[in-house]
Amino acid sequence: MSFFVVDVALPVPLLRTFDYLPVEGEQQSDYQAGQRVRADFGRQLLTGIVLGTRTTTEVPQNKLKPLLARLDDVPLISEGDLSLARWMADYYHHSVGDVLEHWIPAMLRRGAALTEANESGWQRIAPNDSDPVLRGDKQKALWQRFIEQTDILHSQLTSTGFSLAQCRRLAELELIRETHQLPQPLIPATPKPFLTLNGEQEKALTLMKNELGKFRACLLEGVTGSGKTEVYLQLIDAVIQQGKQALVLVPEIGLTPQTVQRFQERFSVPVALLHSGLNDRERLQGWRQAKEGVARILIGTRSAVFTPLPDLGLIILDEEHDGSFKQQDGLRYSARDFALVRAHQAKVPVLLGSATPSLETLHNALSGRYLHVKLTQRAGNAKPPGMKLHSILHQPMISGFAEPVLSAIKQHLDNQKQVLVFLNRRGFAPLLACRHCGWMAECRRCDARLTLHQYPPHLHCHHCDHQQPVVHTCPECHSPDVEAVGQGTERIEESLCELFPLTPVRRVDRDTVRTKQAFDELFNDIHQGGSCILVGTQMLAKGHHFPDVTLVVILDSDAGLFSADFRGMEHSAQLIEQVAGRAGRADNPGDVWIQTLYADHPQLNLLIDNGYHALALSMLKERLEQQLPPYSHMAMLRSECEDKRLSRQLTDQARHMLQDWLRQYGKGNAPVTLLGPFPAIMERRNGRFRYQLQIFCPERKSLHQALDALVKQLQSLKGFNKVRWHLDVDPVDTL
Repeated sequence: MSFFVVDVALPVPLLRTFDYLPVEGEQQSDYQAGQRVRADFGRQLLTGIVLGTRTTTEVPQNKLKPLLARLDDVPLISEGDLSLARWMADYYHHSVGDVLEHWIPAMLRRGAALTEANESGWQRIAPNDSDPVLRGDKQKALWQRFIEQTDILHSQLTSTGFSLAQCRRLAELELIRETHQLPQPLIPATPKPFLTLNGEQEKALTLMKNELGKFRACLLEGVTGSGKTEVYLQLIDAVIQQGKQALVLVPEIGLTPQTVQRFQERFSVPVALLHSGLNDRERLQGWRQAKEGVARILIGTRSAVFTPLPDLGLIILDEEHDGSFKQQDGLRYSARDFALVRAHQAKVPVLLGSATPSLETLHNALSGRYLHVKLTQRAGNAKPPGMKLHSILHQPMISGFAEPVLSAIKQHLDNQKQVLVFLNRRGFAPLLACRHCGWMAECRRCDARLTLHQYPPHLHCHHCDHQQPVVHTCPECHSPDVEAVGQGTERIEESLCELFPLTPVRRVDRDTVRTKQAFDELFNDIHQGGSCILVGTQMLAKGHHFPDVTLVVILDSDAGLFSADFRGMEHSAQLIEQVAGRAGRADNPGDVWIQTLYADHPQLNLLIDNGYHALALSMLKERLEQQLPPYSHMAMLRSECEDKRLSRQLTDQARHMLQDWLRQYGKGNAPVTLLGPFPAIMERRNGRFRYQLQIFCPERKSLHQALDALVKQLQSLKGFNKVRWHLDVDPVDTL
């Protein structure tokens, strides 16, 4: 047998692949790029991906190990997807083995067979006009189910009251047989009809239909309530009619039961879901449904962008500006940016939808790189909410509310409407402090104060998850005069219950809504109608439709006005606009009250008076003057270590490495600007000191040449084993 080695990508941080001997007795023709293999790597057994085979190797033959097993007869990952993985590894300066882990579900990464997605079920084998002799109503009802549906999963039968014994009785009569099959997504018997579009929606749909069958990036910039989702649905319908599949990506927080239901009710084709709320088996099932072409529509969160779709015809990103599309650990990829690359390879359009597009996307649309379509009118007869900026500087406050705001709440409740109170701060109070000596409850592992929670009572660090009991006397001066300072959603809920004792108050944050069932029950209750007050964080504010909410109150709009992050104002404006958009739909006009200490802030007033688009144009002008993204390209090197000195030294070394490389090889390239190193805004987090180095360049190619050299040198750097570091390309959070 002729000699050959298998080139394998393994999920390790090293920027290289590994040569292995084949499994004993196997031929070179047995190995194809995209198959999974099991490999011995050091003291670990890992699942890797075959990239190819070669008849030569630089590794001495006595050092080569044989593979332990070849797990697939045919490739799980296509050549096209392998090409995309290599692009991603190069762009994010990451191991291709780590990147490929994102292409397959967790069960397959652990070596499971594809068939583990199958479930036991039953299949009718007798004609549906058979007239078997059956005893009892249950047997007859079960047979009727099989007349209506040929294949039924066992779990579907037991959930509707049928037993295994009853199924076996029909099998004994040779009416049905047991099977093991991939569950099929549910399809509505009679899909709901599409809604009639207004003129703007019709124009937008026509423009985007013209782009089907080729690559084109499109920005659908539509005010909240303008009917973007209806445009998505009818564009997807056109794709389905062409025999293609559609991929719809939504933020994790926006993947609500309402969103899923709207898609499932409209189409007579299978719809699959992929999100973090599924267990590993359910994720494998959804992945297979998409890969095998069973599901014609795939709705998912960030990681669904990697799912293989053999007939891909369209990619949609709803709320494209949302920060959750950027992974914040491990492989720090942007699902939005990768969706554009994937669509380009597949020669299909990608639609980016938002009421508040990111400045990067808006810049691409304004410069003509993207098709730019606007929806400026709310759907139906709905009017945009009236927005009022209310100064609370030197004003009397009642439990965190200005008196005119409380009067507005009462007026809307008296009209049997609902009120949404937004505060993006969980807990009872953000600070517990001693009035006598000034002591403050602080986290022992972070440069942060502990948040006081009342339900149940405890102090909680929202950064490292440390929790400890509430103290009632000051540990410094032993004074009993310890008080809660500031407001969180728990305290606002308590205050509103006292101020409006006859009105139900519902709090929606991660502390009250921990499970999907609790989430569904709460929102079903809200949708029953009747006056009530909703108090919550952005979990409540994004992606939900509340037809009876006519007043939105934003309690703390100032958090992003003076952020050290150059994107702080952009993110703050997006959040304010998204929250405000919950007020008023259909025939119910809405009002928005925004409490602020900075009523004269020019950017806040520009947002209120002229809307997000006008503010975005102003911010783009500032970015151009300062040569910040999108007018330059950016990366960040972050280090963290329990030893503050080592963390700082690594970023110092990185700066020197870059400066040396730029002096030697950077001539003729676009200039690279280095900022730092400097400590993160929260220098110590979870016991580790954090430093960062910011890297800017007006040309992407020149930036990546420098980053490539930096990563290779850092990986060979000695003496920093205790320091964790990572490179974040195109960071969305610089704090």
